[in-house]
Amino acid sequence: MEGVDISTSDAGHVGVATRIIVIANQKGGVGKTTTAVNLGAGLAELGVRVLVVDLDPQGNATTGLGIDARTFDVSIYDVIVHDAKLEDCIEPTGLKNLFVVPSTISLAGAEIELVPIMSRELRLRRALQGVVEDFDYILIDCPPSLGLLTLNGLAAAREILVPIQCEYYALEGLGQLLKNIQLVKTNLNAELDISAIVLTMYDARTKLSDEVAGEVRKHFGDKVCKTMVPRTVRISEAPSFGQPVTVFDPLSKGSIAYRELAKEINYGEA
Repeated sequence: MEGVDISTSDAGHVGVATRIIVIANQKGGVGKTTTAVNLGAGLAELGVRVLVVDLDPQGNATTGLGIDARTFDVSIYDVIVHDAKLEDCIEPTGLKNLFVVPSTISLAGAEIELVPIMSRELRLRRALQGVVEDFDYILIDCPPSLGLLTLNGLAAAREILVPIQCEYYALEGLGQLLKNIQLVKTNLNAELDISAIVLTMYDARTKLSDEVAGEVRKHFGDKVCKTMVPRTVRISEAPSFGQPVTVFDPLSKGSIAYRELAKEINYGEA
């Protein structure tokens, strides 16, 4: 987008140290978009520059960050399918240091349009090369499937953050996700690794939440973040106001959790 200043930050660790994190889980409703938006906001509050790439045709990260589809001409669809420059569709959000590459419903057809294109899994990786030095973090929000869009996210990132909800079927499908990550590592992106598992929708009143948390920690050890994101109404309400929960209700439990999570991710304590 013209007129948006995406010059390098004062953080002093841009470029080589830029962390590209894909937020992925093939299971829907686990808090991927919520985590992309609110972790992005939490990191931005710490003074680092963050770009959220909305790779989901539903565009929930876009609207959750207050961006109206009627206000921009170029989206991630144009980048992935038509080779538009990523820097031309970066939009500022209402939060200092936080930017978004928006998505529209047009992206729903990209899976089919990409089929005949050479190196179709690497379209996002190549597009990010033009902006990677302008940000400290690039967070990629993926759709809840393992199609070509998610593959683009996995091929472009160095780290995977996996949100897992503290509910009965929490670990369902994770085995398949791990197999697919291994396939991507072998064939497309040797640098890719799970760097963090985030427990979401934690309800301290239920025994089940504690059991699921214990099970996940048993499986993944110190990859599981200490911070657990609670199930709260305020987190659910914030997107309809086009704001991260940290802006919508700064003192809520959800805001506090995402700020703590941002510190964990930023300072490498996860």
